[in-house]
Amino acid sequence: MTEQERFIDNGDDTLTDTRYNVMWLKHDSYQVKGKWCSWKGANKFVEKLNEEKFAGYDDWRLPKKSEARNLYEHESKNTDFNGDIVHIDLKFPEGCGFTYWCDEENGINAMAYNFYSDRAYLVRRKTKDDGFMSCRPVRSSGPSVKKFGRVSETGRTRRE
Repeated sequence: MTEQERFIDNGDDTLTDTRYNVMWLKHDSYQVKGKWCSWKGANKFVEKLNEEKFAGYDDWRLPKKSEARNLYEHESKNTDFNGDIVHIDLKFPEGCGFTYWCDEENGINAMAYNFYSDRAYLVRRKTKDDGFMSCRPVRSSGPSVKKFGRVSETGRTRRE
């Protein structure tokens, strides 16, 4: 029996993650718009996808930090807009951002996930558009899957 490929290219600018049953936008907001986005801009980007029923769906959202964390793959060495290494699968096009907004909020802050360092952390929601922030919307594509093996919810773990 062969192992199923983790990311399936759906041919509509989306990738389905078969391990976690989610569908990701293939290009992040920086790749689509050519500029960084604030928290408000990230939410507007998602809202626009839903209004347009991008790829036939209107349930796009910002990922939870755990979903962004599941996208991180230490062994993957993709490149960001500046040619630096980001740890996401090579099925995602090169030239992406490296820090994505997540959906969790805490007062004046919102959660962000960094694909250089494998860390989630709070960032002021009013961070300017030039704050090197982008978003990669996601939607559920099946029943939620709980996987074990990653100890910390916010970042690096001991690697066996």
